[in-house]
Amino acid sequence: MKKRTNYYKDLSADYSKPGLVSEELKTKLISDAETFILLKEATLPQIGDNYTTAQIELENKEWWPTHCEALRQGRGDLLTGEYRDDLVYLCQDGPFHGLVEQKEREQHWWALIAQPGVTMCWPIVQFWSEFVHFEWKCVDDETNETLAKGMVCWVRRGHRGGCYFKSEQLTFYRDVFAAPELLTLITT
Repeated sequence: MKKRTNYYKDLSADYSKPGLVSEELKTKLISDAETFILLKEATLPQIGDNYTTAQIELENKEWWPTHCEALRQGRGDLLTGEYRDDLVYLCQDGPFHGLVEQKEREQHWWALIAQPGVTMCWPIVQFWSEFVHFEWKCVDDETNETLAKGMVCWVRRGHRGGCYFKSEQLTFYRDVFAAPELLTLITT
């Protein structure tokens, strides 16, 4: 039988389930997210001798926990900052192009998955070159009910490039649009 994989064994934090990340590390990860966004270049960098796929994969592994923490904290400003201006986003409500088309819809998604009393988890994350594949679920802390789940593929050219393509399948079980009071909790 094939041995199961711990997808977080070489990463700075484990977001596979609730309660595994210290408050101190959460603060550091948010600071790192802000730094990584500032490294994004205006033009998508070319892959080559000066910016290899191995380097991009390492940067994506470094970035991943910052993304998870930004989502758990409802930091829409950081989540949007991870995208390139010319983002292509394919999902059941899309396709979306750029940063404006999906903004209204995505704000509702973020509000639902980051609401108080709910914890988002990413049990599976895999990296290859500039590709980041992950599965996620949101669990109600009180009832253990699954509110939503999904499977995503990001194409992220490391810190210098950011995310320029995202493909996502989302399933929401309890609510599709966030209540107005939840929307106010998302940082824009």
